[in-house]
Amino acid sequence: VQLQASGGGLVQAGGSLRLSCAASGRTFSSYVVGWFRQAPGKEREFVASITWSGGSTSYADSVKGRFTITRDNAKNTMYLQMNSLKPEDTAVYYCAAQVGGRWTRWGQGTLVTVSS
Repeated sequence: VQLQASGGGLVQAGGSLRLSCAASGRTFSSYVVGWFRQAPGKEREFVASITWSGGSTSYADSVKGRFTITRDNAKNTMYLQMNSLKPEDTAVYYCAAQVGGRWTRWGQGTLVTVSS
């Protein structure tokens, strides 16, 4: 599967953005997919993930209650709805897919900048 993220941009603190991750390949629905982010000078960190059916999601504590991950297997697309954004959410966001239980498929990043 190949992944392409989009939807990043500049937003004021308290605002919202929705990221999208389009996947190619007919087997998208079989993957666990998720979002990671990397802020300047920091390591890449987990943000959220969702199972192939969409029935189970997982979030980093820092985004719980503010971010929502969803997927539409019919459209081969995953989304990250980000609300109540904070300056510390500023980062390059990457979508990824698990293969064999490991995050091995990565899309290019999309930059999210939250101004205070």
